[in-house]
Amino acid sequence: MAKRPVPLYDFKAFGAAIKAARNEYGESRKKVSDELYISPRYLANIENKGQQPSLQVFYDLVTRYHISVDQFFLPEQQCGEIHRAAAA
Repeated sequence: MAKRPVPLYDFKAFGAAIKAARNEYGESRKKVSDELYISPRYLANIENKGQQPSLQVFYDLVTRYHISVDQFFLPEQQCGEIHRAAAA
């Protein structure tokens, strides 16, 4: 059976948010990559080129910098609808 064609998600906005948060926390790329056991180049590619991180690295970064993933995966209109449905 052929694989269903699925467009890849563009992680550039995520990478930019990680870079901004890392700079706001005053952390170097080397410090973060050492603590997450990844290469500085891998982190640079996530931040600057929108490289898709592994699920574990994605989780580590969003929890480290307290970043909500809703802003990347749910359009604002859809977020509002979900919150309204949950409140009802």
